[in-house]
Amino acid sequence: MIFEDRVDAGRRLATACSAHRDSWPRPVVLGIPRGGVPVAAEVARALGAPLDVILVRKLGLPRNEEVAMGAIGEHVRLLDEHLMRAMGVSEQEVAGVERRERAELERRVRVYREDRHPVPLDGATAVVVDDGLATGSTARAACAVARAQGAASVVLAVPVAPPDWTPQPGVDADTFVCVARPTRFFAIGQWYRDFTQTTDGEVRSLLGL
Repeated sequence: MIFEDRVDAGRRLATACSAHRDSWPRPVVLGIPRGGVPVAAEVARALGAPLDVILVRKLGLPRNEEVAMGAIGEHVRLLDEHLMRAMGVSEQEVAGVERRERAELERRVRVYREDRHPVPLDGATAVVVDDGLATGSTARAACAVARAQGAASVVLAVPVAPPDWTPQPGVDADTFVCVARPTRFFAIGQWYRDFTQTTDGEVRSLLGL
């Protein structure tokens, strides 16, 4: 399956998500900037749910950035101290990674929030949306942040993912919705005809800023 662009992918994902509508009380759709937001906008429209962004930065291991040792979000800091000890990561190394990622997180808060507050997640079904999964580290971090912000349950919804990727219920996503899980998966972009990078301006427009 090839998606024309993120809007097409979002519409197909929205159809898959609509089948769960009755079992997701008070859904709030959260796009992972930037590419996840156009996809999330279509899901929010189909569910009749509020659209917001989930601003999160993965804290990658100093010598293997694809592996998450934690995550930061708005007013949330999560660390996998067991993994950090096992990999011999020092406090100074953690501080360096966090300083870099927090600078980008704060930039995105300024760009995507202005004076708006996040949509409250207390007791809600947080539907975390991205344009696809590769390693899934950022998506897992976003799910963990949504849970830490009070979501009653967390759904991870994407158009495409590797065939062997699975969530950890109660840790990241309780429910996983995916349109396509191709066996020959190498990168998210190979499943889009148009995978042009989403801009800050496009994200702001979708958020009504």
